[in-house]
Amino acid sequence: MQVIIPLAGKGTRVRPHSHLVPKPMLKVAGRPVMDWVMDRLAGLEVSELIFITGHLKEQVEAYSTGRYGHPCRYIEQKVQDGTAGAINLARPFVKEPVLIIFVDTVFEADLTLINRSSADGIIWAKEVEDYQRFGVVVTDAQGFMTKIVEKPSTPISKLANIGLYYIRDVAALWQGIDHTLAAPPNKGEYYLTDAFQWMIDHGRKIQTAEVGGWYDCGKLDTFLETNQVLLDKGAARRGAYPGVTFIDPVLIEEGATITNSTVGPNVTLEKGSVVADSTLAHALIGQQCRISGSKLSHSMLGNRVTVRGFTGSLSVGDDSEISGG
Repeated sequence: MQVIIPLAGKGTRVRPHSHLVPKPMLKVAGRPVMDWVMDRLAGLEVSELIFITGHLKEQVEAYSTGRYGHPCRYIEQKVQDGTAGAINLARPFVKEPVLIIFVDTVFEADLTLINRSSADGIIWAKEVEDYQRFGVVVTDAQGFMTKIVEKPSTPISKLANIGLYYIRDVAALWQGIDHTLAAPPNKGEYYLTDAFQWMIDHGRKIQTAEVGGWYDCGKLDTFLETNQVLLDKGAARRGAYPGVTFIDPVLIEEGATITNSTVGPNVTLEKGSVVADSTLAHALIGQQCRISGSKLSHSMLGNRVTVRGFTGSLSVGDDSEISGG
């Protein structure tokens, strides 16, 4: 099985004002989002990882090559025309069934279902209450997908599409993508889900499987929520810091320095950062930051950020400096 990992697309998100960083390489609970996702490949026979990148191809290649124990291929999507266009770039290199993972969320799922299913494909989903925000999957009585509806106004389904797919019948996938790319774009893009709809309309069976957990990493609030979930599930750790009050869960990496401060709950502090005379809660702090005389809550700092005498919430990228406020 080959694994396609699309990192490109319209509106690549990055930390504000930072050097451009592919969103899957942003850290949550001390590790890049992509690392958490790649953990889920355990137990699968993977022959190759195919990364579909944007203009940050060199960064992705430098980080990923040799990291995950599988051969890697990197393809740059120079025209950001949507997810169907991105996957189509892998077509010349795909020789077997594919797992497609959009790595902008962290999920909990037993992907070894692939080894037990005889369906033409599998789409993973998560039941949500705010179904109007997502594309939702509609199934028949046997649990096979019948259609995907984008942001429904009525509760036709609460199974949100999380961007995780296995396709056994890749020939039908390419036919569906051909059909999608030949049609007028939908709001300026070509959606991979339209190709899946073509497959279903032409007799293919795509099984629906629900994930155990699905944690978004798309914006500050959801990044912080995901950080707390991962800390609660075992990522939390810290050493002894005399004179420091901790409110767990927290992740304090080795090499961080903290004095006369209160830290937590839900704080990740990366190596090389220094915190003095401050209070931190619900915060993701990058490497080699300097925080003094401050009270930060619901904040996300890049690397090498200096904050002095600030009270409130911050979302700033690498090499920023904040004083007072």
